[in-house]
Amino acid sequence: MSAPEAIDTLEQVIETFRHRSADETRILLASLRPPEVANVLESFPPKVRFIMWDLIDEESQNLTLQHLNEDVLADFLEEMDTAQLVAASDELDTDDFADVLQALPQNITNQVLGRLDFRDRARVEAVLAYDEESAGGLMNTDTITVRPRHALELVFRYLRLRKDLPETTDALIVVNSRDEYVGMLPFAKLLTSDPTVTVREVMDSQAPAIPVMMADTEVARLFSNEDLISAAVIDGEGKLVGRITIDDVVDVIIEDADEAVLARAGLDLDEDTFAPVRRSFRRRAIWLGINLITAFIAAAVINVFEDTIAKVVALAVLMPIVASMGGIAGTQTLTLVIRGEALGHLGRGNRLWLVNREFIIAVLNGLLWATLVAITAAVAFQDLSLGLVIATAMVVTIIVAAVSGSLLPSILRQLNIDAAIAGGVILTTITDVTGFFVFLGLASLVYA
Repeated sequence: MSAPEAIDTLEQVIETFRHRSADETRILLASLRPPEVANVLESFPPKVRFIMWDLIDEESQNLTLQHLNEDVLADFLEEMDTAQLVAASDELDTDDFADVLQALPQNITNQVLGRLDFRDRARVEAVLAYDEESAGGLMNTDTITVRPRHALELVFRYLRLRKDLPETTDALIVVNSRDEYVGMLPFAKLLTSDPTVTVREVMDSQAPAIPVMMADTEVARLFSNEDLISAAVIDGEGKLVGRITIDDVVDVIIEDADEAVLARAGLDLDEDTFAPVRRSFRRRAIWLGINLITAFIAAAVINVFEDTIAKVVALAVLMPIVASMGGIAGTQTLTLVIRGEALGHLGRGNRLWLVNREFIIAVLNGLLWATLVAITAAVAFQDLSLGLVIATAMVVTIIVAAVSGSLLPSILRQLNIDAAIAGGVILTTITDVTGFFVFLGLASLVYA
């Protein structure tokens, strides 16, 4: 559903809920798909959500759970008993149900697992054993496998006996007698080949298999590069443990995109838009506190040159220009580098080339805009020295910002710090401190 369609649906639900009967609201919600229901629920304050939730039938509730963000999901799970959670397992894929369980306290998760039958419990535990941001955490253990020696007509009979297939099944997974991955048998080959030939003769032995510990971002990149719809997941010994489908990969891509936007503002990916004030206050206060520390550092630099600023008031007017230009230049480079790393374009072999490139660009941009600002400042304040000071400070600050933006992601990664979250704050501190120190330091020498 497109954004305009989602807004229209939401407005329709709001209108029905406010001005019509509960039965009409129930009918309207029943006409929506689970992702649409989840979007509607997340668009209301918590108290209204629970009223809406009670208007949805149990099957729709279970299917909607997997589409709720973590904060909203946790609120609903708190109100569900063990029997309801067990019933949800019948409606959800293994990987989606595992995601739901990960939002629960461990003791509740254990109770739910204890109520599942042996087969279902084993499948869910197989997914829970891996980090949720790895291939193992994404995979579904519901797979259909065939042997290389089987004739295609035998495969056809086997599929007819199953009657139904797992969702997003575009190929069968080929394994040997030791359950080691051999290749994939696409349905296109299965349907168009001579039924008397064997699987080995028509299977795709070059179809990539995904290591179970591969990071989810790497999985998404592999799916994009290979145009995959599904892929087998293997353990360290090459044995099949599950499969990943394109719908799970799309979720990863969307989450990564959302995180890149929200992390820079210190917001949690799973933060509820209508979360209670206390919860949002606590989360945002931490980030604001960190930013306050960096602001004090910049203020301390300015304070060192208090006497110089008192002599030349124009310095106070022009200071923000230097810091702002440096901040923008650094952010451009930092964003480019983070994107390049996410796409797999950057490594040790070409990082130095990128740093040199950004240095040259910074020098050219610095000279261009420093010249413009210098002329403007000299004319506005009738002071040529002031123009030269701000021009020099701008060139130095933009160069430092660009080099810092190029190197920060790799440095932060070595320290196990997410550059998307911390990079912006650190870079702002560097550009502010450099800009203020160079600008005011030069001014103190010129106007001493």
